[in-house]
Amino acid sequence: MRVEPVPPAAVREGPADVLAALTRRDVDRAYRLAWAILGNDEEAQDATQDALTVAWQRRDSLRDPARVEAWLSRILINTCRDQLRRRARSRVRPLDLSPLPSVADGSQSAASRDELGRALDALNPDQRIVVVLRFWADLTVDDIAERLGVPPGTVKSRLHNSLRALRAVLEDQR
Repeated sequence: MRVEPVPPAAVREGPADVLAALTRRDVDRAYRLAWAILGNDEEAQDATQDALTVAWQRRDSLRDPARVEAWLSRILINTCRDQLRRRARSRVRPLDLSPLPSVADGSQSAASRDELGRALDALNPDQRIVVVLRFWADLTVDDIAERLGVPPGTVKSRLHNSLRALRAVLEDQR
């Protein structure tokens, strides 16, 4: 969720103006990050709206208007994490269709995306979030640590464990 700097006039105005300028400009980026974490259109829309609502309600907690991107990302990530946890608690067990042969559609990339999507679903929320932030949002370990409020070593450990779990799930699917 890389953004251009907030206009200097908005920084002088205060948190409400900074947030208003950012949300008009970057709500689509926030939605795409939420979708990458949640993998579901409706849940991503809800999470984005909820995160923007929380950000607006807590706009006075924005200490450094120049850091609005990290602040908003952290709120969005926490909202997505909560949604993933709610989903895990009320999960309906889907039919396991993995042993069935897939229909040949001439598109190996679609099958690979499906496999990767199922593998991501097998991760816990914290693992899924670090994988998405690292490989989809292309954030550094330090940026991820800042957004999650954890030490960089924790991010590295979660990434290591997440990738190991992804490999195991992908090998089981083949």
